[in-house]
Amino acid sequence: MLFTTLPLSPQLVTALPTTFSNPTEIQTLAIPAIINQRDVLAIAQTGSGKTLAYGLPLLQQAVEKPSPISALVLVPTRELAMQVDESLGLIANNLHVTSVCLCGGVDKEQQKAVLATGPQILVATPGRLLDLLSENTFDASNISTLVLDEADRMLDMGFWNDVQRIIEMLPIQRQTLMFSATFPDVLANKAKALLDSPEFIQVQNTDIQVNAITEKLYLVNKGSKTKALIDQIKKYNWQQVLVFISSKDNADALCKKLNKAGLCVAALHGNKNQAEREATLKQFKEHEVNVLIATDLLARGIDVENLPVVINIDLPSSAEVYVHRIGRTARAGKSGIAMSLVCHGETEYLEAIRKATQRALPLNELDGFPVTDKPSTGESKRAPRDKKANRRTNQKKSIKQFQGKAKR
Repeated sequence: MLFTTLPLSPQLVTALPTTFSNPTEIQTLAIPAIINQRDVLAIAQTGSGKTLAYGLPLLQQAVEKPSPISALVLVPTRELAMQVDESLGLIANNLHVTSVCLCGGVDKEQQKAVLATGPQILVATPGRLLDLLSENTFDASNISTLVLDEADRMLDMGFWNDVQRIIEMLPIQRQTLMFSATFPDVLANKAKALLDSPEFIQVQNTDIQVNAITEKLYLVNKGSKTKALIDQIKKYNWQQVLVFISSKDNADALCKKLNKAGLCVAALHGNKNQAEREATLKQFKEHEVNVLIATDLLARGIDVENLPVVINIDLPSSAEVYVHRIGRTARAGKSGIAMSLVCHGETEYLEAIRKATQRALPLNELDGFPVTDKPSTGESKRAPRDKKANRRTNQKKSIKQFQGKAKR
């Protein structure tokens, strides 16, 4: 199928970059429903093309019915906001449509000045948008279409109260589009309250995406993970590697160790200000930095074209986060490698991931890194006499009782 077969104007199709040839499944299903002014509830994995699934109809509406601030796209993170705005901007510039990205870490006065020019499309994170709305910075009465992108992530990150406060400030009569990678029961209840007889679209592209990803899982000692990571990067001479880690502090520590080993590495996490985050991601995309260490805050916000390798130096406790992490590679029909370094203490996480993904995900040994750690039995390692000594200590009331016997 070609974009010309969808209910898109010739002007919009002509404005598409030449690299856009065939619409993805989510685009084929969602675009007609959105053009027909239906509310939409779409479940699709990251990398499936959902940004343009709602973005192209928004751009067409902006061309056919020019009106300042007529569409709002809410996303959970700054990185995703900038990514969506950039994707829309590639086409919007050819149509003389303007969009603006509103997120934290950027001067608010500068954003107010841009809003005063009357852009047609807003792409925003909940916190910053709520600040601007609370200050009556712009008129939201013309917003006719609301998009909730990565709705499940906004729920997970605790943004839903802000989302609801924003919705209360929008016109009741509007089109609402909800896009999500997963659809837990709590989100289903939110959708019922927000959407009016929506078109339900679920793209079963998970297997297609996973088949393009070669998943490799290795059992290693917890203390050997850093050396194993360095060994693998140097062994295969990967020029671009995204490493996921769960802790901000551990990200910086790992960054120092890898740099010391002669790798060109940078860390990206929530403690970095917006300018630092943008600069670091730009360096990674332009291969000035070969290894990027990131926390889960950015698992959905990082979109690097043709990223060949993703490595989990530790497994996430959530199976959904695992899927989003490895989904940074093998995007848009490309192939990629997802490697995970697993220790005995993470086997419960692995079982949860296996159950959720319905994949075997076998653990293999890594050459040169024999496993000497033993699985935990769940029993206390403290000797019985230590427990008795602890009870005797708790029974002492006087400081003299803690003093040893005098030597004679």
